[in-house]
Amino acid sequence: MHTRAHFLRVRRMGVSLGALALAGAGLVAFGSSAASASSSSGKVLLVGTFHGKTGRYTSIQSAVNAARPGDWILVAPGDYHEDDDIRTTPTETDEGGYGGVVVTTSDIHIRGMNRNTVVVDGTKAGSSRCSSAPSAQDFGATGSDGKALGRNGIVVFKADGVSVENLTACNFLAGTGASGNQIWWDGGADTGRIGLHGYKGAYLTATSTYFGGESTAAQYGIFSSNSAGSASWNQIYASNMNDSGSYVGACQQQCGITIDHSWMEYNALGYSGTNSGGAVVTENSQFDNNEEGLDTNTQIGSDPPAPQNGYCPKGATSPITHTRSCWVFEHNDVHNNNNPNTPKAGDAAAGPTGTGMTISGGSGDTVMDNTFADNGAWGFLFVPFPDSDTPSLGQTCSGKGGTEAAGLGCVFEASGGALLHNTFTHDGYFGNPSNSDFGELVLTAGHPQNCFAGNKAPQGSSPADLEQTQPTCNGKPQVATTGTDPNLLSQVLCDTGFGSCPAGANYPKLGSVEMHRLPPTSALPSMPNPCSGVPSNAWCPSGKPA
Repeated sequence: MHTRAHFLRVRRMGVSLGALALAGAGLVAFGSSAASASSSSGKVLLVGTFHGKTGRYTSIQSAVNAARPGDWILVAPGDYHEDDDIRTTPTETDEGGYGGVVVTTSDIHIRGMNRNTVVVDGTKAGSSRCSSAPSAQDFGATGSDGKALGRNGIVVFKADGVSVENLTACNFLAGTGASGNQIWWDGGADTGRIGLHGYKGAYLTATSTYFGGESTAAQYGIFSSNSAGSASWNQIYASNMNDSGSYVGACQQQCGITIDHSWMEYNALGYSGTNSGGAVVTENSQFDNNEEGLDTNTQIGSDPPAPQNGYCPKGATSPITHTRSCWVFEHNDVHNNNNPNTPKAGDAAAGPTGTGMTISGGSGDTVMDNTFADNGAWGFLFVPFPDSDTPSLGQTCSGKGGTEAAGLGCVFEASGGALLHNTFTHDGYFGNPSNSDFGELVLTAGHPQNCFAGNKAPQGSSPADLEQTQPTCNGKPQVATTGTDPNLLSQVLCDTGFGSCPAGANYPKLGSVEMHRLPPTSALPSMPNPCSGVPSNAWCPSGKPA
């Protein structure tokens, strides 16, 4: 489904806007009644047995089928081997509208009664919970070519205002269709259109325990595409994904999402986002033990339309940055992203191992007040994104702000970004030339320059004088940096695998893929009161569990 790339081909990225989103030229408060899930109206449909009281439904999908706008679905602890995509032959295999649970009704709310014990499980019925046994894996229905389509977990398909909360999804594996995603708000993958408005995810866990090769490995944990805000993700966790733990993309400067208290680890990329922009804020989150912590990028061969544009729509000003930049990454902890042994497929495998964060061909993005620690190659990089894939939906390189370059395809420069007041600790310790706290690589001049100010960077930058030469974001045209530190280009090419390595270069290489267990339940908090905001029912007779 998605083509992935990294400096020389990279992926996609995420967001969070505190409590604000952009609508047109003005600022409006986040939280439509649909996305905030705070209404106490509607019926309550109960799935499973909770505290000895049995609900009417035995599967989540049966309750979803019966639900009407405004209804709530509460799910009791249990291992749910949901199989809508097995019972019904998938028809939306390119756009991704199939999975174990498929939601097509707007304004419904799905909530587990316990995050860690309500499990939507992609393994075969009768298997133990999230089994890693090869015989337990279910690769989905067979397509017209005789190959397995793969599976998705919970898919909210072109339905507005749907919330999913307080549960775990695991082992939904990839195939020839748009698959391998654990929880997905999908407005129509690769259509170039926004097909979904308003959503919420909270207290969600996504993982996989099985690896049988990259072609079938789980791809994305918590996922949104072709969807617009207002939206929020809070208290989410994902691990063992071969592309990224979380992803927001293809949202035409209408993302309007806040990502708060996210924890992404043991993925190829902790977070990624192609062509995602406008009001996107990620805060108070942790990215660790990934191959690379996170990345956002511009691409014309996937997740159209380009570009990744973090500027506020219609010239508005962000209440966070007090500038035109509404894509904000703040108050996060990005550490120890040196793991070569994650699952990693295609171009996502080319993420520079040992790097905390890259902005690849993105524009107007602000990274401020974060901690980057113990990332062995670089703490942070602004780098170009060269896209050699065939442009989709009639896009052109020049029409989307790129420059054709021999041997590279369409090159998008990272421009107009800000790296401000971040603390770097023990980054760049691999010790290769140009390994440092932060760096910038520019191949084609003329775009608005990035700026660097107030960073605590004991290992310095590449080129070395970025804070002295580019202290303000003032729209001044940037110049090519390949001549000022030629080592950076050769070292990034080496680390990504897109070029040969200079003599003596040393970066971690894949040994064998390692799948990691979930942290203890004490580290993944469940919703304090799963009855909050829910109409009175047998499980929640007075606003609290019975």
